Amino acid sequence: MKINRRELLGYSAAALGVAAVGLPKIAKAAAGELTIAYNVNLPSWDPTTGPSAVNPTIQGLYQSVFDQFIPQKPDLSFAPGLLTEWGWNDDRTKVMMTVREGVKWHDGSPFTPEDVVWSLQRAGDEKTGNPIQFVWKNVSNFKIDGNKITGDVVQFDPVYFKWMSFLTGYILPKAYYEKVGAEGFEKAPIGTGPYMVEKFERNAFLRLKANPNYWGGKPAFENVTIKFVTDAASRVAEIESGSSQVTLEIPYEEYDRLIAKDGLAGSIKNVSDIGMIFFNNKDAMLDKNVRQAAVMAVDKELLVKRLLRGYGQPIDTLETPEYAAYDPSIKVEHNQEKAKELLAASGYSTKKPAKFTIQTTKGFKPKDYEMVQAIVGMWRKVGIEAEIEVYEIAKHYELRAAHKLAPAAFYNWGNSIGDPTTSTGFAMFGPSPHSSWKTDDLDAKIGPLWGEKDEAKRIAGWKAVDKYIAEEAYVLPLIQYAQPIVHSKKVNVVQHISGALLPALMTPA
Repeated sequence: MKINRRELLGYSAAALGVAAVGLPKIAKAAAGELTIAYNVNLPSWDPTTGPSAVNPTIQGLYQSVFDQFIPQKPDLSFAPGLLTEWGWNDDRTKVMMTVREGVKWHDGSPFTPEDVVWSLQRAGDEKTGNPIQFVWKNVSNFKIDGNKITGDVVQFDPVYFKWMSFLTGYILPKAYYEKVGAEGFEKAPIGTGPYMVEKFERNAFLRLKANPNYWGGKPAFENVTIKFVTDAASRVAEIESGSSQVTLEIPYEEYDRLIAKDGLAGSIKNVSDIGMIFFNNKDAMLDKNVRQAAVMAVDKELLVKRLLRGYGQPIDTLETPEYAAYDPSIKVEHNQEKAKELLAASGYSTKKPAKFTIQTTKGFKPKDYEMVQAIVGMWRKVGIEAEIEVYEIAKHYELRAAHKLAPAAFYNWGNSIGDPTTSTGFAMFGPSPHSSWKTDDLDAKIGPLWGEKDEAKRIAGWKAVDKYIAEEAYVLPLIQYAQPIVHSKKVNVVQHISGALLPALMTPA
């Protein structure tokens, strides 16, 4: 088999070495305790199955314990990890991977290529409940030769290797998992990651202990306690009182206030995470005039300025400037008068409004509920009356998977690998379990792009899809988020553009 070396090295960047992963170059003894007030609970310890596996917000927890096939540095570039090289042969019929040697699982047993193959086969088996199974099934018939792995391409997927850095792209211990089973793994999970699970109290806290044998170097903090604090005001209290040294996703006005206090500092950057409102193809949303009016009535600039204090930026597609298919020419105007005209054409007005429910989280993302409140107010002015229903993020996943979301539902969509398939694709393709809008016209445009081998043609195709979605108003993109992190000045925090908060990137100041 002939490997395309230029492409292989382009993906693996093997020459960068272990330090390229972005972990602190610290091998000295424990530097003390670190406590983090986190914004979401951890529902499950299996990062590859169930609805929680596709929640971008908890990936930082998973990445602390488990290694992905291919890690991303804080700037989202790919780096060698448990796989040190990867790529396709010239005609894209085979994949090859080189496995890092000398790595150990948390129980001291050796990490092997068999673990990689088992993890990939398990991920591709529809019986295991991997939400991204339709990606992993595209390669099979793996063969191991020393620390080299080859596999046959069943169906070419241009982002197969990118997914190894994204949702469900984790390697689990074959022998240990088969010994203890799913239930035993939940009770005592092990990985190869920088931290080991010491104690876990569901809905309360997670206690981590540094992995002294981590292949990327022992983390700086020996012990890390992650408190699950889903209420934003409580997270503010945690950091202000000194009970926690780091927190994230707090209201922006609180961010500005806290970083001005003695002993506190902050980091805020645009991350690969967007705020959006799913439309569901039912009830009032089946009317294109209603959808277009709902989009045109929203003043995104005002939302950013007033609610987010200028942090983040408005978007008109499900692509941000960092994504491969971003097209700045796609614009949707804010025009309340035109929104009224569209609604009037369908028989609606402020006196006889179009009515539907909009679902949202509250405190999961900064100003999520307040943003939806403001949008509902903007809609009311043009002839749309929306009733707000608040739910937990876990409920959103449950309803979305069953195609039972309300006609409108707020969500934050993460896409750390920046590919259009993992933004527009999985959010809008009907057969995807992660989509809400499901219609044949859109599926016909998206379907051919999944296996397109011509990269320029593939990206152009996705841009055309984004333009069509904007014209049809099948979704309401809102903003690219800027993630607020507040921390004690005694802790150095490296912000990861994926939005994952990683204690392994933190060091004592």
